[in-house]
Amino acid sequence: MRDFQKPERSEVFSSNGMIATSHPLAAKIGLDAMSKGGNAIDAAITSALMLVLCEPQSTGLFGDAFAIIKSKKTKRIIGLNGSGRSPINLSSDTLLSESMEKVPLNSAHSVTVPGAVSLFEEVANKFGNLGLKELCTQPIKYAEEGVVVSPRVAFDWETHREKLIGSSEKFYLNSGNPYRAGSLFRAPMQAEVLRQIAAQGSKGFYQSDITIDLVNSLRELGGVHTLADFEDVSVQYVDPIYAELKDGSTLIELPPNGQGITAIMMKKLMELCHIERFKADSFERVHLEAEIAKIAYSARNNFIGDPDFTKIKQNIFTDETYLKQLSKEISLGELFSDNLEDDFFMRNKDTVLICAADNEGNAISLIFSTFHAFGSGLCSRKYGLLFHNRGAGFTLKKNHPNELLGGKRPLHTIIPAILEEKNGSIMPFGVMGGQYQANGHARILSNIKDYGMEFQESLNFPRSFYFDGVLNLERGYPKATREKLYEMGYKIEDATIPLGGAQLVRFDSSGVLIGASDPRKDGCALGY
Repeated sequence: MRDFQKPERSEVFSSNGMIATSHPLAAKIGLDAMSKGGNAIDAAITSALMLVLCEPQSTGLFGDAFAIIKSKKTKRIIGLNGSGRSPINLSSDTLLSESMEKVPLNSAHSVTVPGAVSLFEEVANKFGNLGLKELCTQPIKYAEEGVVVSPRVAFDWETHREKLIGSSEKFYLNSGNPYRAGSLFRAPMQAEVLRQIAAQGSKGFYQSDITIDLVNSLRELGGVHTLADFEDVSVQYVDPIYAELKDGSTLIELPPNGQGITAIMMKKLMELCHIERFKADSFERVHLEAEIAKIAYSARNNFIGDPDFTKIKQNIFTDETYLKQLSKEISLGELFSDNLEDDFFMRNKDTVLICAADNEGNAISLIFSTFHAFGSGLCSRKYGLLFHNRGAGFTLKKNHPNELLGGKRPLHTIIPAILEEKNGSIMPFGVMGGQYQANGHARILSNIKDYGMEFQESLNFPRSFYFDGVLNLERGYPKATREKLYEMGYKIEDATIPLGGAQLVRFDSSGVLIGASDPRKDGCALGY
C-alpha cells in the first residue's frame, strides 16, 4: 500500500468498466460510451478520436495505429496493424539522388499514407457495440466548441512551436503563439472531417474531397503522393507474439513492422540477467538495463522491417536458448559499444495510448501516433490535418530490411501490449514516448514482476533510457547512482522531458477492474 502522506495518486478500482488515457476529457468520453451501452473497445475508439483534439501534438487523424484486443465476441486475442505505406513512387533512390543520407523529419518525403482511420472503422464495426457514427459524436462536438488546453500539452506546444510552419501556423497557433494552459483550442475543419468519417466510414477519409486536400497539399510540399496511394488502405490482422515470463504470465506483443519483439527481448534478457538482485534505483539495475537496451535496439535496427518485403529473423529476439547465450555477453563491469553490428548477433545466434477493459471480458490496448511532436510539422491546406512523419523510420541503406521502397511500411516505434496471468487476469498496457516504448514495456513489467511494485507505483517510478550514445536519467535517482554510472563511462544527461507516458488497466480474476495512469501526462484512469 502506498504512503498516503506522500503526494502521489492511487490506483482506480471499479466493477463495470475502466479506461486509462493521457487526458482526463478523453478518459471521460470513453467512460461515457461504456455507460451508454458501449464496451471497452467502443470506449477506446472514441477516446482516441478525442485525443486528436486534446493532444494535437501527440496524435492526429493523419496518423497510424495498432491494437491488441481481447473480445467477448471472439474470445481470443486479436492483433491489428493500422500502419500505412510509403507512396508507390518513392524509394531510397529518390532521396539518394538528391544527396540525402536519411529521410528528413520535416519533409513531405517522411509522410507515409495514414492507417489509423481504417483501423478505427474495422475495430468499431467488428468488436464494438455502438458503431463509428456514434463514437464520432462527442469528438465532433468538441472539435467545434473547443478543448481547454492542459498543462503538459501546453508544455509540448511551447517546446515544439518552431515546427509549425506554413498552413500549420493557421491551424495550430493562437495568433502566432503556442496555445497556453487554460486557452481554448478549436478545430472546426476537423469536425467536418469527423462528420464525413461518421457518415461514410473510412471512405469518407480515403476516397473523398478530404483525400484531394491531403494529396494536393503533400504535392505542393514536394511529395510524390497520388490519390491511388490512398485508395486501398486497409487494416491488417496479424498474429500476436506470445512470450512466457518466468512467473508463468504471458506478454503479448505485435509482430514487425513494429518493435514489440524488442520489448520481449529486453524483458527476457532482464530475467536471464537476474536484474532483481539489485535495488530498483541502483546503478547496477540502470547499467544492466542500458546494456540490454543496446543489444535489443541494435537488433531492432539491424533486423526489423516490413515482413511483406523481408523475412524477419524473429528467433534473434525471442528464442530462449539464443537469448541465454546472448545474456552471457552482458557484464556488470563492462560497457558495449553503440550500434552493435550484424556479426554480434550472428556470433551468438509523442503518441497517445488508451487502455480499457470491462466486466464482460473485453480488453484493448490501442496506440495512435503521428510519430514526432506535431508529426512533420506540415499540414493540409483546407482541413488542417497534420501530416505524420512516420516515413522517417525508414533507412536509405540498400538491401536493408527497413530500406525505403514504394508501397512499404516503415519500422514503427508504437506498440500496444497485453499481459495475461495464469489465474485469468488480463492487463492491457503500453508506453508512449517514441524510441523509449520497447524499453518502457520491459521497465514497467520489471517494476511489477521483479520488484513487486503496485501498478500505479510501477508507472510513477523514475526512468532511465540509453539511446544513441546517451544515458538519460529522470530526476529521482540517488546521487550515488548517478556518480557510479558516470565513473563507469556513461555519457549522462538529465532528461529534458519526461521519459514516456504509460497507461495500464487490469481486469483481475476476482472480477475487479484496476486502472493506473502515468503522472508524466495530464491524464487519469476512470472507472464506473
